[in-house]
Amino acid sequence: MEAVNDLILLAGVLLLLAIVAGLVSSRVGAPLLLVFLGLGMLAGEDGPGGIPFGDYQVAYLVGSVALAVILFDGGLRTRRETFRQARWPALVLATVGVLLTAAATGAAAVWFLGTGWEEGLLIGAIVGSTDAAAVFFLLNTHGLGLRPRLSATLEVESGLNDPMAIFLTLLGIQLVTATAPLSPWVFAHDFALQLMGGVALGIVAGHALAWAVNRIQAADGLYPILALSGALFIFGVAQWLGSSGFMAVFVTGFVLGNRRHRADLLIRRFHDGLAWLAQIALFVMLGLLVTPSALEPLALPGLMIALVLVLLARPLAVALCLLPFRFAWNEIAFVGWVGLRGAVPIVLGTIPVLAGVEGAQAYFGIAFVVVLVSLVVQGWTIGPAARLLRVEVPPDPAPPPRIDIDLPMGEEQLAMFTAAPDSEAVSRGLGRLVIPESVRVLAMLREGRPVPPEEVRALQPGDSILVLGEARALAVLDRLFGQRRAPGRRRGAAIGDFQVQGMTPAATVGRLYAIEAATQAEGSIAAFLETVLGRRPSPGDRVRAGSVDLIVCAMEGESVTTVGIDLTPVERPWWRLRAGLRRPRSPQQPVRDLTPAS
Repeated sequence: MEAVNDLILLAGVLLLLAIVAGLVSSRVGAPLLLVFLGLGMLAGEDGPGGIPFGDYQVAYLVGSVALAVILFDGGLRTRRETFRQARWPALVLATVGVLLTAAATGAAAVWFLGTGWEEGLLIGAIVGSTDAAAVFFLLNTHGLGLRPRLSATLEVESGLNDPMAIFLTLLGIQLVTATAPLSPWVFAHDFALQLMGGVALGIVAGHALAWAVNRIQAADGLYPILALSGALFIFGVAQWLGSSGFMAVFVTGFVLGNRRHRADLLIRRFHDGLAWLAQIALFVMLGLLVTPSALEPLALPGLMIALVLVLLARPLAVALCLLPFRFAWNEIAFVGWVGLRGAVPIVLGTIPVLAGVEGAQAYFGIAFVVVLVSLVVQGWTIGPAARLLRVEVPPDPAPPPRIDIDLPMGEEQLAMFTAAPDSEAVSRGLGRLVIPESVRVLAMLREGRPVPPEEVRALQPGDSILVLGEARALAVLDRLFGQRRAPGRRRGAAIGDFQVQGMTPAATVGRLYAIEAATQAEGSIAAFLETVLGRRPSPGDRVRAGSVDLIVCAMEGESVTTVGIDLTPVERPWWRLRAGLRRPRSPQQPVRDLTPAS
């Protein structure tokens, strides 16, 4: 009995310390996940806490459940539009990219550790994939405003690449322990079952879960529990059938999150908190599991393998995978740098131990060193890297205080917005406020009292309106009632020195800023910019036009509404190199003075 009480007390103390340490780390800019991991190490066998913990079976169980919860929450928050923007590049990164990264890292392991190529491949497979938990949380906690296509690629890739990493890890274990040659057809069958089986099960489970949430009449607090139980159920079923439970649970969350269902806000808030709890528990537990004194012989080779992974293997794999999708070089460089390793490699590092592979402790130790280096080097520099490579865009305005009321049937939502002091709604006044036609204003509150909307000519800070409309139309009200500018964030480099409306004639802009190609173009500057890009634009995209940069600053749907003009763009070294490598054009060829800008 006393042991149980001590365990509960210990869990509460560790959680409280993790939260306090997280608050402190946000002030000094330390990666939050690194703080959780360090707290576990301090509480562990070699730290002041002196808590002995070496049960790899429990670690794998807790790690799998925590990752399932985190991936389900990530799927819930992934919008269908986000997935469409990034599905093909993310899929290539999650398959071919992981394979290339694992191969290059495995070669480094063979070189620095003197192992066979089978053991090297196993090490490369364990550390080869990015971690959804690390990517989701570090992007969110840093509050980075990244170009939508770039952010979508990072998030979708991290949610999809776990099955490939697990498959390669199991393949590596089979190669290390095999006594006879293995058939490649067996590998192909297993991979197809892992990937396609997980996707199929996730789609079916997501629709079934949405149907159940809408049909079952229960207390409000039970709907998040229903969603969680459904996610864990499909994870277990997929694993039992030999498919990828991680893929299945991510797809289940994605399908559920993009369907109309009852208690949507309750489910999202509950799983947001649960994902934080899973993240803290996972990293603290992994910190407890490791024994720093046992890592001393592996520290130097692990560091060298990590540097090869961070500086060579991941960037080269990303470049080869993203070049066909017309990503700019600075975007490729950023994706290559933000290949964060987190809990997944450490959890995968426990599999050789559980499988009884000879020297399995070394695989776990190398994985831990690689994760530690990744969190320190990449996690600490994600913000500066985004600014240096100019992939940061002005963040969306801070959303206004908003209360949503569930309407599970139909396409419309009921919501109440409160006007922020520096919002468009307050500065323009109600008469000049352009509200989408599909949105109906039902009521208005001032100082807690209802006021007829037709009697109000000007909104005051703190005024609230109750509206009914479609979700996409309500997003417009988020911008109108929220703060116009996030305080303390740098904007100049991201939006340019001047902005023009997207409908402005391209020829007019060309004459004003000496852009020869634009002066000869017909149509708007937005159409001209999209033609040069050669793909669907997204906020933050840049195009070099003569001596200036044209920037996609704002969009409505798929149309560019505001174009920024950067009069003094920073020329990056790779553009000078690219210009020098270009072949001279023949006189008959039209000369175009435009290249995608960094």
